[in-house]
Amino acid sequence: MEIVKEKYVKLTVLEKQKYIKLIKDKFERELAKRLHLTRVSAPLFVTKESGLQDDLNGVERRVGFDILKDGKELEVVQSLAKWKRFALAKYHIPMHKGIYTDMTAIRRDDLMDELHSIYVDQWDWEKVISKEDRTISYLKQTVIDIVKAIVATSKFVSRKGFKGVKLSDKVHFITSEELLKMYPDKTPKEREYEIVKKYKTVFIIGIGGALSDGKPHDLRAPDYDDWTLNGDLIFYHEVLDTPLEVSSMGIRVDKEKLLEQIKITKKKERLEYDFHKGIISETLPLSIGGGIGQSRLCELLLGRAHIGEVQASYWDEETLKACKEKGIELL
Repeated sequence: MEIVKEKYVKLTVLEKQKYIKLIKDKFERELAKRLHLTRVSAPLFVTKESGLQDDLNGVERRVGFDILKDGKELEVVQSLAKWKRFALAKYHIPMHKGIYTDMTAIRRDDLMDELHSIYVDQWDWEKVISKEDRTISYLKQTVIDIVKAIVATSKFVSRKGFKGVKLSDKVHFITSEELLKMYPDKTPKEREYEIVKKYKTVFIIGIGGALSDGKPHDLRAPDYDDWTLNGDLIFYHEVLDTPLEVSSMGIRVDKEKLLEQIKITKKKERLEYDFHKGIISETLPLSIGGGIGQSRLCELLLGRAHIGEVQASYWDEETLKACKEKGIELL
C-alpha cells in the first residue's frame, strides 16, 4: 500500500462519517435530477430460477441460502442490472424517465485491497430509452451528466469544509480497442493506469467483447449490457496514484444483441428465464443503466487511502496491521 502522503488529508472517524453522509445525500439528489430518476426499494435477494441474478463476469460464486418456510433457494444479489429493467416495466416508467435504488451485496470472490471489499454498496439506476437512443452519443451524454453530478458533489463537500480533492469534469472517451492499440504490450489494468494518469477522468467504451488480440478488455455477462454500447467510468485517484473505477454502465441488450451475445458465450439455457423471454418478446423496455459505487465515490471525493475508511466491512489481520502501520484508521 503506497500512499502519496502530500495528497492524504488526515480525518477523524467522526469527520469521515459526517462527510460520507453529505456525499451520499448530495449525490443522490444530483443524480436523480440530471437523469430524471425516482428512488425505489429493491430486493436484497432473488430466487435462483427468476433469472434476475446479475452474473457480473460470469465466474463469481454467489452467496445463497434456503429459507425455513418452504425450503426455497435464494441468492443475495450481485447487482440489480436485470431486476431494474424488470422494474421499469412493472412500475410503468415513462420514456426517458428512470429509477434508482440503494444496492447492497456480498461478493465473496472480490479482491480485498485498497479499492475492493467483499461488501458492495452502490446506487443502481435504470432509465427507459427509445430505439433511436441506442447510440454512442446517447451513452456519452449520460456519462457526462453523471460526471457533472459527481463534480457538483465534490464542490459541495468542499464548501462544507473538506478541500482535499479536485476533479476534472472533462471526460476523455476512448474505446477499449483504441486503448489496446495505444498500449499493445500492457495489460488492460496497465492501460487504464496510463490513460487515466494522463486525462484524469476517462470513460472506456466497449467492455465484454473480444478485441483484436482475441481477448476482452474485461469480462461482462452477455445478457444485460450491449458490449458495444457500454463502458467503465474511471477517475485518477491521486492519494494512491491509481485508477479508480466509480461506475460500470451501458445501454442494455435488445433482442438482437441478446441472442448474439448469448451465442458467443454459449449460454443458450438462459433464454428459458422469464427475464430473457421478456427481452425477446420486447415486453421489457429498452433501457440504459448502471451501478455507481457508494464507498468508491466517498473514497475518491475524500481522498482516502483505503475503502475501509469509508465503509464497515471485514478485513483480515494482514490488512489491519498494514493500515495501522500507515496510520490509516478503518471504520
